[in-house]
Amino acid sequence: MSRGRIRAGLDEVPTQVDLLVVGLGVTGVGVALDAVARGLTVLAVDAHDLAFGTSRWSSKLVHGGLRYLANGQVGVAHESAVERGILMEVTAPHLTHALPFLLPLDDHTGHRQAALLRAGMEAGDWLRIAARTSRETLPRPRRVSATESHHLAPVLGAGVRGGILSWDGQLEDDARLVATIARTAAGLGAELRTRARAVTLTGTGAVLRDELNGTAYDVRARAVVNAAGVWAGGLVDDVRLSPSRGTHLVVRGAAFPDLRVALTLPVPGARNRFLNVLPQPDGLVYIGLTDEAVDGEPPDVPEPSRAEVDFLVSTVSSCLARRLTTADVVGSYAGLRPLLKADGRTADLSRRHAVLTSTSGVVTVVGGKLTTYRRMAQDAVDAAVARADLAAGPCTTARLPLAGAASRPELARLAATSPSPRLVRRYGADAGLVLADARAATGLRDADLLAPVADGVPITLAELVFGVTHEGAHDVADLLDRRTRVGLVGTDRAAAEPAARRAIELAAASVR
Repeated sequence: MSRGRIRAGLDEVPTQVDLLVVGLGVTGVGVALDAVARGLTVLAVDAHDLAFGTSRWSSKLVHGGLRYLANGQVGVAHESAVERGILMEVTAPHLTHALPFLLPLDDHTGHRQAALLRAGMEAGDWLRIAARTSRETLPRPRRVSATESHHLAPVLGAGVRGGILSWDGQLEDDARLVATIARTAAGLGAELRTRARAVTLTGTGAVLRDELNGTAYDVRARAVVNAAGVWAGGLVDDVRLSPSRGTHLVVRGAAFPDLRVALTLPVPGARNRFLNVLPQPDGLVYIGLTDEAVDGEPPDVPEPSRAEVDFLVSTVSSCLARRLTTADVVGSYAGLRPLLKADGRTADLSRRHAVLTSTSGVVTVVGGKLTTYRRMAQDAVDAAVARADLAAGPCTTARLPLAGAASRPELARLAATSPSPRLVRRYGADAGLVLADARAATGLRDADLLAPVADGVPITLAELVFGVTHEGAHDVADLLDRRTRVGLVGTDRAAAEPAARRAIELAAASVR
């Protein structure tokens, strides 16, 4: 196989590999990285694009698993805390940071309930300790007064009498994590192809169709991993899923003026259920999330229901001094969780992942959550290696930094000296590579490459060009909806489209 790369279509595709991976969400690219790091030849494909499915519709958090601990899922909670620590301290410190969460206590919070909530936060800190994540990475929780609560979140209502401040991990962006894992895998030699649909799948290969030109290819593999998420059941006959939909709203930061923390707000009448208000690095705020059962075939792009939007607006408003309205909502998104089919409410289903081997020999990995993608990938590759008796080394991804990773002190130094702290925030130590690549591809001045592409839209031409040259972006949607997240707000997307088209043209001209 030639040196790995990310590209659209199946032109010059390798037709014999050790491992074929179907799906380029976070689990699929994680499988590709794990396998290639063990010395296997890898082809990973997706019918659409990197992070096209559930992996771009998350809360953008690196959860420690407190919710699962509250539901008695101790193993899932501990695994989540361990994987959070690996992401924040080893593999992706450049794409993660500590995010403070305020859980306000008001006149409706009884003393017994407040004590239980404090105990829950302390249990979350014990998860951090058990996972050996340092207190410098994630401080321990503490009580805060009513005065400090309103300082941290001036939008809170007058009835707040204090709160609990805790810490969890936040991603720069979920789709950026996927693109970075993919680029890391390609750098080690894996071949990743978008617009490549698996038409039929067996334990020894697949018929793949190039979605750009309709050409079919027969690819042989010694092992096959199905990481297609909510679509996994459509590729093998013996996997039954029960997807649930989680919806988020997107609002401008002006709707939550001077918000210095994320908010955890209880859902009235529900046990152990909360909504989050999540400030984002680029000035937006996400509100979520719901948990609704989904029937029928999963759509390519799920749509939030009006009932979910109204529920999120009204529930969050009940805790604020100023009520939100649907006019504050500038965007929304919904993702489908690939849960194994079981009886009961979707909110009660375990988030533990499962690795299943079908009668045809395909290894399928489903369930789980974004935070635990690395462990899911490890278990899937272990199963594939054992089934096909592949000559592979041990898993190394728990200590393998992703492209651009650096220590937090080094990242701070780079941000202080870089012409674009934004690029450091999104690409870490590869910020210089991003700018140099765009400079070489376009011949433009740094000032032009680093300027916001439109008023109120902070992405830069340098990012868009790099998305094409190094991250396999094929069209405007790839750039605006997945390599960046401008597409979450329709007006911002429209303003950025000319720059995205220009980036594609400039990148194409540079390779002619």
